[in-house]
Amino acid sequence: MHSASTSSYPELPDFLRRYCEIEVELSFSDRFTDLITEHADVAIRAGQVDELSLRAQKFAEFERIICAAPSYLEKRGVPHKPADLAKHVCIVTVPSSPWPFHTREGAEFLKILPRVRSDNGEAALQLALDGVGIVRLADVIVGDEIRHGRLVQLLADVHKSELIPLSAVYAPGRHRLPKVSVFLDFLVEQFGSAPWRQ
Repeated sequence: MHSASTSSYPELPDFLRRYCEIEVELSFSDRFTDLITEHADVAIRAGQVDELSLRAQKFAEFERIICAAPSYLEKRGVPHKPADLAKHVCIVTVPSSPWPFHTREGAEFLKILPRVRSDNGEAALQLALDGVGIVRLADVIVGDEIRHGRLVQLLADVHKSELIPLSAVYAPGRHRLPKVSVFLDFLVEQFGSAPWRQ
């Protein structure tokens, strides 16, 4: 089975043990994957899936969290309001979008002028862990780091939460293949309850 993905799966060894007859080829990339030309059975996509030629099965939702390493905060201080971010080193994943906050007037979308841009969430995470700056990443990526104190959540009281779907995307009819069907079920089983928040 070919699988193209935007995020790593620490649960994948369980899938490989459970279905030892299935061959898996992984591609970890944040770029857009054309399932047909790249002969991929399944891609994992974040956000709305608009391709009419593909089918999508949502298996989880995530939200983004603003955070930084304790070492960075000790050196540069803690931002207490969104405007404070202008004085900080911010790490932004591309394509970037404004960071949303609650204000008395409603939602405010703050355009971040980053010092560092990355086209890969895992690379942005590592930079944050190394104390380079403040990052806004999916809770599925940073949840464990925050629980263990390696990252500190910031501006939680004003950061606007947005639930973003995670979907398995495949060409029409591919879900009927046993290898694809069991993989789709596995995704729901492992990620449907958002275990990174527990």
